[in-house]
Amino acid sequence: MKKVLFLLYGAGSYCIFLGTILYAIGFVGNLFVGKSIDSTPQTSLLSAAFINASLLLLFALQHSIMARPAFKEWWIKYVPQPLERSTYVLLASVCLIMLMWLWQPMGGMVWQVENTVLKTVLSIAYLSGWSIVFTSTFLINHFDLFGLRQVWLYYKGKPYTNLPFRMPLFYRLVRHPLYLGFLIAFWATPAMSAAHLLFAVVTTVYILVAIQFEERDLLASFGEQYRRYIKWVPMLVPFLKHITQRY
Repeated sequence: MKKVLFLLYGAGSYCIFLGTILYAIGFVGNLFVGKSIDSTPQTSLLSAAFINASLLLLFALQHSIMARPAFKEWWIKYVPQPLERSTYVLLASVCLIMLMWLWQPMGGMVWQVENTVLKTVLSIAYLSGWSIVFTSTFLINHFDLFGLRQVWLYYKGKPYTNLPFRMPLFYRLVRHPLYLGFLIAFWATPAMSAAHLLFAVVTTVYILVAIQFEERDLLASFGEQYRRYIKWVPMLVPFLKHITQRY
């Protein structure tokens, strides 16, 4: 019975994540959702900026702190190890739901593209960014990343094994294609409002900081293998390191 409950918990957490991230695609891109990043402003600019920055900070702290190995070691004293990743995914989804629910549109346009061709190009780039994100998760192990593999192995009575270091497809071009996809999606917009700009700037800063912590953890896990990877593969911009080395 316990195994079944763990499996249902993992599957439920994943379903909540999937629904949340699909809504987020519409939220950031102003597509097909009731409330988006650029809905009608309801409060003053200063108040909206403070609320939005606080929501983004909460989301960033939850992601960064709970992903650290030291936190995980403490956390599994209270949460069963097979559920650790699913719980992380669930709480991340809750933080994202809060962000979208409480988000305060701010009005004001930084840029607005009127050219039809350029608008189409930016819209395609936006969706391509999200495609890179999802594809990147499957290239490593989508089900491990979102906790399903952990609860499935527990259900089958098998021990969890760490994933080996691999460099499939996008990971041969940049070390963090998932983050690159997010950056493309957050910045590729034909209408950059003040609220969208705040969102894009704060998430970009968060991504650049998060990468430093993540790479430190990866170096601790994979050692010289990952050190060589850093040497030969650029962080976010494809071919940049090769160009730099050439000159």
